[in-house]
Amino acid sequence: MKVLVIGSGGREHALAWKLAQSPAVEEVLVAPGNAGLMHEACVRNAPVAATDIEGLLQLVRREQVALTVVGPEAPLALGVVNAFRTAGLRCFGPTREAAQIESSKAFAKDFLRDHRIPTADYAVFSELAPALAYVRKRGTPIVIKADGLASGKGVVVATSQAEAEAALHNMLGNGSLGEAGARVVVEDFLEGEEVSFMALCDGKHALPLASSQDHKRRDDGDRGPNTGGMGAYSPAPVMTASVEAQVMSRIIRPTLAGLAEAGMPFTGFLYAGLMVSPDGTARVVEFNARLGDPETQPLLLRLDSDLVQLIELALDGRLDEGHVAWDPRPALGVVLAAHGYPAEVRTGDEISGLDFPLPPDVKLFHAGTCLSEDGRIVSCGGRVLTACALGETLSVAREAAYAALSHVRLDGSFCRHDIGFRALHR
Repeated sequence: MKVLVIGSGGREHALAWKLAQSPAVEEVLVAPGNAGLMHEACVRNAPVAATDIEGLLQLVRREQVALTVVGPEAPLALGVVNAFRTAGLRCFGPTREAAQIESSKAFAKDFLRDHRIPTADYAVFSELAPALAYVRKRGTPIVIKADGLASGKGVVVATSQAEAEAALHNMLGNGSLGEAGARVVVEDFLEGEEVSFMALCDGKHALPLASSQDHKRRDDGDRGPNTGGMGAYSPAPVMTASVEAQVMSRIIRPTLAGLAEAGMPFTGFLYAGLMVSPDGTARVVEFNARLGDPETQPLLLRLDSDLVQLIELALDGRLDEGHVAWDPRPALGVVLAAHGYPAEVRTGDEISGLDFPLPPDVKLFHAGTCLSEDGRIVSCGGRVLTACALGETLSVAREAAYAALSHVRLDGSFCRHDIGFRALHR
């Protein structure tokens, strides 16, 4: 069969790479894809934007694609799955209605409250004055979140009153995030260790994937502004068997049941960003309606199962029959970011060193890369690529990932140098 992956980032590169390994797959198309995908076996870029739903439908019909997998959040929020289902096409991801669990922070928080799923206390505002009054009353640290999709950059963890008020002025007063920040969620700061928990879902059943941990802050030591993610590793030691059992019983299953009861059953990858307190209690920080990025890259490096088979089971409502096998070795990924990220980034710089031979358990997943008119690979996004590696220990995996990244040259680029520090300190 032919498979289509919608998207262009590191997550989509990893998805295409893993899907192409299935014996059932003849070719994987990626729309619009990136420069790194051109060198993958049985993978081809298709010049259709991820948000061009009609163009994607035409592509699937023209190429006789049997299965489509949605990578990023924007096409989900636009209803790409709804459109594919109406056309009688198999598309893995939640409907527009179910994807509100990510596309609207206010919807997600209200849902959590109504279904008694543990999360931080919160309030929702569309006017600046009452939001400022609320923050002054609650004190800091406090978290300010844009209600809509902001590519991982709509969250401010304010440690001072001035920082909190500046975030509110930027979003509600100055409209810095446009429509995404026209409404904000202000929530209490949760103490603990953050972990990413992802599961395959078929509307009724959930099959948990391996745990992972992301590094959201730009700079070493978890300092600097929030980003879409500067690196990740899997598994996350904080996600013990008892914590996972608690997450499934108190968070994932009630979420699926609540969405189904509301007439919007969730089929796709459900991502729960969790805060695990020192006593092992897990609370929801956020939901995503798709796989996390960059967590997907090291996660799929560890996946031993046929991803196509798992997705087919989910689409057929038979995930209770499924099982996921993992490489027992840990994996770690380090993001190389372009100059200026996560603010205004510089693009069009040539990337060299990509042809350096890498060991079998090391992989470069491209994200913000494209071809120039003269055929050079250049930067065209904030997060440029992720260097990932498997290792007998997390230290070995980390050393291999940083070694791979050391061969890549991009003017003005940078990375964090402490990915995995929490697990290593344990």
